[in-house]
Amino acid sequence: MYEHRRHRLLPWPRFIRRASRHLLIGLAIFSGAVGVGTLGYHTAGHLPWLDSFLNASMILSGMGPVDKMEYPGGKLFAAFYALFSGIVFIGVMGIVLAPWAHRLLHITQLEDQ
Repeated sequence: MYEHRRHRLLPWPRFIRRASRHLLIGLAIFSGAVGVGTLGYHTAGHLPWLDSFLNASMILSGMGPVDKMEYPGGKLFAAFYALFSGIVFIGVMGIVLAPWAHRLLHITQLEDQ
């Protein structure tokens, strides 16, 4: 997917397109995760749609829950969704930062040659 260390550095317009694709993939994953969380909080936590979206967004961003879960199903969902959100956050950051890290390593490798 990326150029080999012996190849020339990718020009800025093509690199920005690559980084934008990675950002769009990350946003799609975040959107899907928020959708799963919203649906789960609505069904398992018996929250209205807007409150469900708020809770899912806050958990996914690492801010913490807003509403207290009253039902056992809601508590279980909140616990598993928090674990899932941590993994999604780390994974998406890897996807978004990968082209930048590769470019940095590629630049340092070019300077050595």
